[in-house]
Amino acid sequence: MSGSNRAPVGVLVMSYGTPESLEGVEAYYTHIRRGHPPTAEQLEDLTSRYQAIVGGVFPLRENTNRQVAALQQKLDELAGPGRYVCYQGLKHAAPFIEDGIAAMAEDGIREAVGIVLTPQYSSMSVGGYLKRAEEAAAAHGIAFAGVQRYHLHPALIEALAERVTSGLAKLQGPADETLVLFSAHSLPARILELNDPYQDELLETSRAVAQATGIARWQFTWQSAGQTGQPWLGPDILDTLSGLAGEGVAKVLVTPVGFVSDHLEVLYDIDIEAKRHAAELGISLARIDMLNDDPKYMEALADSVLEAAGRSEAQHLSGGAPEA
Repeated sequence: MSGSNRAPVGVLVMSYGTPESLEGVEAYYTHIRRGHPPTAEQLEDLTSRYQAIVGGVFPLRENTNRQVAALQQKLDELAGPGRYVCYQGLKHAAPFIEDGIAAMAEDGIREAVGIVLTPQYSSMSVGGYLKRAEEAAAAHGIAFAGVQRYHLHPALIEALAERVTSGLAKLQGPADETLVLFSAHSLPARILELNDPYQDELLETSRAVAQATGIARWQFTWQSAGQTGQPWLGPDILDTLSGLAGEGVAKVLVTPVGFVSDHLEVLYDIDIEAKRHAAELGISLARIDMLNDDPKYMEALADSVLEAAGRSEAQHLSGGAPEA
């Protein structure tokens, strides 16, 4: 992926997606349910969660737009203006992943890199995004290379460590009195049968952040499990908090290492639901600030894109197929 006469490299920045307004919640939920509309009760439950967020406005779309713009700026700084062009592709909302690839094709892009706003790899999450992007790129004749993981990138760990340090300061008293509770979105437990690396990579990120901050009291938990009737990875954060209260833990700093933005799983599941449960248990609970468009996070993303582009270029020069 080099050469001054070659077209710019497209960068597809992928994330889960979110409705742009409360009016779009039903269509969004229907897409998540693979075309099956939610029941009135399910729709009311999800809508009420959005309404409970301060301001009543769901900020993930705006946050994602800022992240894409910030990544574009960082890539321009590192590789020169115009060398890489960022596009957005969402899993459950427009512009969909396929829309982002189609926009690249319309702009004459022939080579692309895909990256997901999730640091840790799972076949059920990042793997699914990359598969959709790769298939769409192939249909348009675009060479595609995907970033599978960046969960131990030094800049990512540094950014998270800074947030843990500042988060501990929110809870008055000595830092060693607070337990740091790392968390991530649960997935169906069947991934364990697939030897999926998701759980291991989350623990690797958590361990690296703990080492960088010098904290000794930390634990990992899951959150935001789906209601599908099948087992999901646990324990859930609410159960973990109940257990910690029984152990006499009085202060908890939640550190969602599986998330990079302020969105529903953070603004409701942690800031409202988990905080309310903690208060009932007599636990003081705080949360780190999310990464959003933090410059160090943008550095981790940009480095990962450039590395993937380099791998693809090496494959191109050697006559092989780009790695996804």
